[in-house]
Amino acid sequence: QAQLVESGGGLVQPGGSLRLSCVASGSTFRIISAMGWYRQAPGKQRELVAGISGGSRNYLNSVEGRFTISRDNAKNTVYLQMNDLKPEDTAVYYCNVSVGWDIYWGQGTQVTVSS
Repeated sequence: QAQLVESGGGLVQPGGSLRLSCVASGSTFRIISAMGWYRQAPGKQRELVAGISGGSRNYLNSVEGRFTISRDNAKNTVYLQMNDLKPEDTAVYYCNVSVGWDIYWGQGTQVTVSS
């Protein structure tokens, strides 16, 4: 059974850091095309925060230099290191995995940046 399990969200003060993890389990994920993180704030559309495919990474402009996406292929895990967090980073963060033309989503993890 294909499953994406996210962890690492929470409440943090501005300027703080969090590290999100997403583990892809199940035989569906034997060959992964790409992995990434999206976020959705209340009243806003879901947006791509960071993606990784092969050796290529891409980032949302507003997080460039603060967030880093990485991937452990042996563990089928994707990470998002988030530094210097700002209140506008507050959102539900979703893991996204592509296997060929199929796309899978995690359940989401809340990140709240507030003093």
